[in-house]
Amino acid sequence: MGELYKSGAVFADDGSELQFCSTCAFGSVCLPGGYDKEALRALHCLVEHVGPYREGEYIFRTNDPFGVIYAVRGGTVKTCTVDSLGREQVLGFYLPGEMIGLNAIHPERYPCDAIALDAVYLCRFSFPALATVASQIPGIQQQLFRLLSKDIGAASQLAADRSAEERVAAFLLGIAGRFAARGFSASGFHLSMARTDIANYLRLAAETLSRVLRRFQDQGLLAVEGREVEIRDPQALQALARGA
Repeated sequence: MGELYKSGAVFADDGSELQFCSTCAFGSVCLPGGYDKEALRALHCLVEHVGPYREGEYIFRTNDPFGVIYAVRGGTVKTCTVDSLGREQVLGFYLPGEMIGLNAIHPERYPCDAIALDAVYLCRFSFPALATVASQIPGIQQQLFRLLSKDIGAASQLAADRSAEERVAAFLLGIAGRFAARGFSASGFHLSMARTDIANYLRLAAETLSRVLRRFQDQGLLAVEGREVEIRDPQALQALARGA
């Protein structure tokens, strides 16, 4: 599918005049979905490729005026907030094919920071122009609704009362599924995020996350080497994650 490696980031760059890249958040409304060349070009003309953003660089900051949304082409992005005492709360991680900034539509300002975790490449869309095209192409409008619903669902899952094992298992399977949906491996993958960020996101202490990962390894569910993860028993992980 045309995977490229740029400064450590893996992503697809196999788009054409008639089709989006296979990792694109709007790939499902491409020509196989029944839209003709002119309709597709209307969406293509909105896309601006930007990057690379280096590790630690901000894509946007809390309270910046909202005007564009981003789709990740390569790399990983973290969203987070910082409270008045300087404590960071990680809100999410975004992989190739996923969109950032949808939660700014209503307040018209970004409610969080978005930070590159490695070399990040993005597609940038003017939201007013995208909204106009979406009103003309139902498939795009439906995809935006699906993406908004997905963000809300992820937030509600973390709010539930789940055990540490359930949260970690669900997180790893979720990452695997998200990679698989874009054509990457679901059994072995690199985590760009630090363990402290993962623990923060899962509302766990870093020591608790480490203990759970060691337990999973001892049970033969997975292998972890640094930030490289290999899932060895997805069925057992799925059974653990079912509550989440």
